Parts: sequence; structure tokens; C-alpha cells
Amino acid sequence: MKDSVIAAQQTPSAQRTTRDLTRAAVSGWLGTAMEFMDFQLYSLAAAIVFNKIFFPDVSPAIGLIAAMATYGVGYVARLAGAVYFGRMGDRIGRKKVLYLTILLMGASTTLIGILPTYATIGILAPVLLVVLRLVQGFGAGAEIAGATVMLTEYAPVRRRGLISSLVSLGTNSGTLAASALWAVLLAVLSEEQLLSWGWRLPFLLSFALMIFAVWLRRSLKESPVFEQRPDVVDGVALARDEVESVIATADSHEGSVLAAGIRQRKGKAFFLALGLRFGQAGNSGLIQTFLVGYIATNLAVGGSVPTDAIVYGSLAGFATVPVIGLLGDRFGRRAVYLTLSSLTTVLAFPVMLLITSGSTPGVMIGMALGLNVGVLGLFSLESVTMAELFGSRTRFTQLALAKELGGILATAIGPVLAATLTAVTGSWWPIAAMLIVYSLITFVSAYLAPETRGRDLVRLEDAV
Repeated sequence: MKDSVIAAQQTPSAQRTTRDLTRAAVSGWLGTAMEFMDFQLYSLAAAIVFNKIFFPDVSPAIGLIAAMATYGVGYVARLAGAVYFGRMGDRIGRKKVLYLTILLMGASTTLIGILPTYATIGILAPVLLVVLRLVQGFGAGAEIAGATVMLTEYAPVRRRGLISSLVSLGTNSGTLAASALWAVLLAVLSEEQLLSWGWRLPFLLSFALMIFAVWLRRSLKESPVFEQRPDVVDGVALARDEVESVIATADSHEGSVLAAGIRQRKGKAFFLALGLRFGQAGNSGLIQTFLVGYIATNLAVGGSVPTDAIVYGSLAGFATVPVIGLLGDRFGRRAVYLTLSSLTTVLAFPVMLLITSGSTPGVMIGMALGLNVGVLGLFSLESVTMAELFGSRTRFTQLALAKELGGILATAIGPVLAATLTAVTGSWWPIAAMLIVYSLITFVSAYLAPETRGRDLVRLEDAV
């Protein structure tokens, strides 16, 4: 066993060319785009048609609640997928897991497009819908984490922030693609056509994207960091007891390297990452979810204004995300994190004043500013910083769990709390206060975290 570990440490990893890096970057971007496109396709379908074709025997209100409930179960499955596939990715490699997650997401989304409706098979139709939603969420729970880990471990040290930010761009791409597909359908099809066959088209079209993504990942080389890990032998990570037996007979240097990874007390890096994630996810839930409905319901502007503002803000994000990645590479993760979270805190009330001014330009500018500073900018940094915080032995598992747990807590609680507080106070100021609280959580987490720029990602132990 000891000889195998030594041999693994002394064997140079396969060389990675610019073409390999490009393939990894496209794979990471495409997988994240698929994840967010699948979820956006489903959320829009749940709001527009699923209550009518899968839950027709109940009142419209109950049907909408049931349709949204099937949307919500996917988030439960995401957490389970994060743990299951995260552990698998740390054990047998990033590539194999990313191949499985893209298959699960793509296949389940495509199968939704061929589901019989309630009119055809009765109660079995919504049951099958829930099953496919669970499968979709199970795969998606590790997709963005796996893509982040793979791309971060592929990227050259000096451009790690920029290249890792491409995963964040996938969120914009997927959301915009799904929204555009549904916008076209609603514009060109009658309600009868939409309910009879038109709703299936976006789900069926995702099949072509899945085939391309699967082909791309089949030829993707394994992460060079995973191959260089001192606890990996023949492509599989040694179990803890196997590593302990190696440490007992190894020389002092080799033993200390392995011991640092498996004997370190875990928790500090995870809670710091959770705090970084909490701010970004909380701001996202308020700006991209709650404010859209709040503006349409409470302000004297057109119903399409808030959704248009999100679209324009997302388009601006294609510049914001890589610029923030570059700044993180130039000045360090902590400095940019502290700056962005401080800006969001300072701008919270001015942004809400713009949004609640009642003018269309004010809503557009306020939403775009809040989205790019408080959500997309932080997301760009999150991609690389969370990966750098964790050691290579448990990076996939901890990153996936921190992302999903932080996202569920902040995104699920935030809009509900905001709705309650605005109803009780009759004012918008609680929204600004919540933006400040979320951003301060990120500020404190970034302040307490070590600078991770340039960290050796092969190291088994966490950064703290």
C-alpha cells in the first residue's frame, strides 16, 4: 500500500493543453446553463400550464399550489444529490460524477416533455411528474458544485478567478434561454395549442443540448488536481483506515502530508463558505424572486417591467461576472468580497428608493444595480473562493453541501419573511434591511476567511 501511494505521488499527471482547458470551461458553462435552464423551464411551466394539465380537478388556486409544490420538491432532492454525488466525486473523481449528473438532469427534463397528462392517465400523471422532478433535482444538486470544482482545479493559478467565473455565466445563459423559449411560445401559440402540445417543446428541445453535453464530457480528461492527490491510487481515493495505515509506516514528510488532510478538524471552512453563500443566495431570493412579484403587485408600472429589468440586468451580468473574476485574480478574493458586500450594504436603501419610485427607468436601474452588485458579482467570487477554501480530499462534498444548504435556507426563508414584513409594516424598508443583513453576513464571513488566491489546490486539508 505504501509503495502504491509513493508511486502515485511521483507519477506526473497527464499534461493539460489549452484545448483541454477550453473543453473543461465549455463543459462547466454548459452544465450550469442546462441546470438553470431545466429549473427555469419547469418553474415557468408550473406557473403557466401545469396546474391545468396535471391538476385539473381542483380549483385554480389549489392547482397552482400543487404545481408549485412539485417544483419545490426538487430542492429537497438537490440536498440529497449534493451529499451523494459530492462524496462520490471526492472518491472516484470529478469527471465520472459530472457525466452522471448531466445524464440525470437531461433525461428527466426530456421525459417530462413526453409525460401523459391527467386527462390520459389520471392521478398517475402528477405522480410521475413529481418522480421526474426528484430525479432532476437529485442530479442538479451536484452539477454546479462539480462544474465549479472541475474548472477551478483545471485553471491556471493566475487566472483561476476569471476562468472559474464561467460557471457563473451559465446561470445567466440558462435562465435567459428558458425565458426566451417560453416567451416565444406564449407569443405565437394560442392557449389551446399551448395546453395540448406546445408546453412539451421546451422540454423536448433540451434533449439536443443533453446529447452535446454528454459527448463533450465523455472526452473530458479528469481534473489534474484529483490525479495528483497523495491519497489517490489508481484513480480511487484511499479510505481513512487505509490512509492511516500508510501514515504509520511512511517517512515524516509523506506522513505529515497525509495526516494534515485526514486529521484536521473540519467545520471552520464550511461555515465560512456557508456565510459567503448565504449573502449571495439571500440577495438573489429577494431581488430575482420576491421583488418581481412585489413590484408587479404594489407599484404603478407595467407587469412586464420587473421581468424585463431582470433580463437586462442578466445581460449586463455577462460583463460583470468576468470583470469580478479578473479583479479577484488581481487584488485577492477577500478584498473584492469586502468591497462588494460593503457596496450592497450602502446601496440597499438607494436601490430600493429607485425601485419604488414608480418610474420605469428607476425600476430598471435599481434592479440591474442590485442584481449585478449584490448577486452576480458575489456569485462570480463564490465560484472560486469556496473551492479554494476546501482541501482536495473533501472539496466536492463540502462545496456542494454549502451551496445547496445555504441556497435552501436563504432563498426559501427570504421571500417568505420579506412578504410577511412588508405586509405588516406596509412599507418597502424591510426589503432594504434584509439586503443589508444578508450582505453583512457575507462581509463578516469574508473578513474572517483567509486569503485563498493562489492556494495549492492539491493540499488535502482545508484553508482553515
